[in-house]
Amino acid sequence: MSQHVTDVVSQAAAALDEWWGAPVERRAAVLESIANALDGQVEVLSELAESETSLGVPRLVGEVARTTFQLRLFASALREGRILRPESDPEVSGSPPEGHPALARSYLPIGVVAVFGASNFPFAFGVLGGDSASALAAGCAVVVKVHPAHPRLSRRLIALAREAIAAVDAPQDLLTSVEGVQEGADLVVAREVQAVGFTGSQSAGRLLFDLASSRPDPIPFYGELSSLNPVAVTPGAARTRADEIAKGFAESLTLGAGQFCTKPAVVVVPREARLVERTLELLIEVPDATLLTEEITERFTGAITRLTDDSHATVSISREPGAGKVSAALIESEIADFLAPGSVLRDECFGPSAVVLPYDDPNEAVQVLSVDEGVLVGCVHGDEGEPEARAFVRALSRRAGRVVWNGWPTGVAVTASQMHGGPWPATTTSIHTSVGLHAVERFARPVVLQGMPPGLVL
Repeated sequence: MSQHVTDVVSQAAAALDEWWGAPVERRAAVLESIANALDGQVEVLSELAESETSLGVPRLVGEVARTTFQLRLFASALREGRILRPESDPEVSGSPPEGHPALARSYLPIGVVAVFGASNFPFAFGVLGGDSASALAAGCAVVVKVHPAHPRLSRRLIALAREAIAAVDAPQDLLTSVEGVQEGADLVVAREVQAVGFTGSQSAGRLLFDLASSRPDPIPFYGELSSLNPVAVTPGAARTRADEIAKGFAESLTLGAGQFCTKPAVVVVPREARLVERTLELLIEVPDATLLTEEITERFTGAITRLTDDSHATVSISREPGAGKVSAALIESEIADFLAPGSVLRDECFGPSAVVLPYDDPNEAVQVLSVDEGVLVGCVHGDEGEPEARAFVRALSRRAGRVVWNGWPTGVAVTASQMHGGPWPATTTSIHTSVGLHAVERFARPVVLQGMPPGLVL
């Protein structure tokens, strides 16, 4: 355990002790103060993020707005009692089961929370993203891991947030940070840390998940890891709107250069729709793209090479990319090859690529949609009266956290009822979300006081 991590976590624990039991109004004030600080420097922050990520200033300006929106959403939900609402059962005289003592249920912060943000959303899923916002809303102290894909932005955001926290007379060390691979691992096993929020690769997430689980006192690890998001097109939809579907597919696939966790990754479509040909005609007009890091670029190009060399699939590249850039790729394969054990077609490829699986019988599509692997989101393009549509929705509901009708998986609304999660390997726990108001439930611990005098109830 590095001395720096020990010191940082101790500072966070001391701040939490001071902050413990802070009323909802003070917690809301912290969240709003951070949001105001971000809004005051939107252009500067977006340009800094662009210099490290190449995601584009317009996109990043919008992402700052999403970040401040979710901070304020938690603040308003706290004030209005929409989250972490106390409950009570008055005493009922008599013997059980009808009779019982007075019970008061409340929600306490789980403790110091470690947050590992994402590379592809430096604001909304970064050091001040949904994990940090929901943990602060729960009353926790947060230690964030600076992301190596955008370290200067991460440091600037942390400094801004600490100033904003101090501005409303809250302990500044409610938000602290560490940097480096080893320090991140040390953070997960630090005694004071009681939960982890993580968004990133399956390999890194699994390593940290195992560390959290193997501690002498295992702690919850809420990880978003990997998702081959499936899209299914019914025969009716393919007959009546194939061009519209191809257009939506091209736009969703290349949004953010295909670096969204909700990217459409596997499309199951009637063979006669000729989806690959239709989509490639549109992708030719899409410029090649710079991915977040050189390492991500190398992994993407390596994955496309493996698919070309080690499968029976047909790989189509939309255009010849420039040096250090990538272009969209469509991999067309037979369903039997996709379903074969150990198929490389089922390896996640982070970037603008997708596997297209033509089917002749809708039952073949159901086989693909029923693969025993969790996903964040699945989509069905169809008509309400089609029996295939019902079968596709039913199959996807068994393995996805969100199922979209006649739409595309990219775009996750920040609302009270949102679910952004799913069975392994989409996330490490399928019953929680990292987006929306229910995200706060990961970092709050219920406590029931029995027979307690009113003056002592929390």
